[in-house]
Amino acid sequence: MYDLPLAELSEYRPPLDEPADLDAFWATALAEADALPLDPVFRPHETLLRTVEVFDASFTGSGGQRVSAWLILPRQRPAESPCVVQYLGYNLGRGLPHDFLTWSAFGYAHLVVDTRGQGGKTLPGTTADLMPAAPGPHVPGFMTLGILDPAQYFYRRVYVDAVRAVAAARSHPEIDADRIVVAGGSQGGGITLAAAALAPGIAAALPDVPFLCHFRRGAEIAGDGPYLELVTWLAAHRLRAEEAFATLRYFDNAVLASRASAPALFSVALRDPVCPPSTVFAAYNRYGGEREIRVWEWNEHEGGQSAQVAEQASFLARIL
Repeated sequence: MYDLPLAELSEYRPPLDEPADLDAFWATALAEADALPLDPVFRPHETLLRTVEVFDASFTGSGGQRVSAWLILPRQRPAESPCVVQYLGYNLGRGLPHDFLTWSAFGYAHLVVDTRGQGGKTLPGTTADLMPAAPGPHVPGFMTLGILDPAQYFYRRVYVDAVRAVAAARSHPEIDADRIVVAGGSQGGGITLAAAALAPGIAAALPDVPFLCHFRRGAEIAGDGPYLELVTWLAAHRLRAEEAFATLRYFDNAVLASRASAPALFSVALRDPVCPPSTVFAAYNRYGGEREIRVWEWNEHEGGQSAQVAEQASFLARIL
C-alpha cells in the first residue's frame, strides 16, 4: 500500500482551497443551461431483450448540446419507479442497452448517461463535445482540456449535463421524481458527487471509487490513470501550475461534497493507483449528508465490483 493507513484515512481532512465565488459560479452555469428548454426525448428502441423496455433518450445539456442516454425500464413495474441515473467511467460511452441490465434487474428504472466527447472501443459513445473555439493547450485526454479558464474547462460542461440528466429522468411520467438515485464508478463516481451537490432533491448517491476528488493529491501520488495527464501538463507548463489548480478548485468534489445532502454509500480500494484512497476520503470526510463507505482492502481500481453492487442494492433497499 502506498497511501496512508486506514486509521489516518478515516480522519483525513486536508486543507482545500475553496473559491469564494464557488456557489455563484455553479449558479451561473446551471442558470445558463436552465434558460434553454430541456426537451427530453424518449424514443422506443427495439431490442431482443425480454425483461426490459429500452428507450433511446436525449436531452439538452450544457451549451444547448444534445446529450444521449439509454432509459431502461423493467417490463413488470409499478406506475412510478425509482430511477438510478448512472454516469460513466473515463472514456466510456453508453454502449448498447444490454451492457446495462443490473439496475433494471433490481427493479429500478435506469438512465445511462453518455459523457460528452468520450467513448472507447469497449463502450462507444454518441455525444460530441462542442468545446470552446480556443480551449488552450492540453494533454491528450480530458483532464486538462480548458484548464486555464473555469468557464471553458471540460468538466463544467460535464457537471451541468449531469444535473440536466437528473431533470430529464424526473420528466418521465413513469419515474418517481422523489426517488432519483445518482450513481457511477471512477469518473462516474466523481460526476455522481457533483450531481449530488448541484442537483436538488437527490434521494441517494452511490459514488464508487470516485475520481475528480482532491486534484492536487491525485497529481502528487497517483501511479496510473487520468491524473497523470495533469502531471504531464504541469511538467510542460512549469510556470502555470497555480493557474491550473485555481481552475480545478471549482470542480474538486472534495469541496463540492459538502454541498450534498442525500444519503450516500461510497467505496474505496486501498491499493487503487488511479484514484488514491486519500483522494476518496478527502471527499467522504467532508460529505454533507449521511454517509457510509465500503473499504476494499486488497483491491486496486476495480474496487468491489459485484460485491459492491450487492452492497449498493441493499443500501437502496433501506433508503428508498
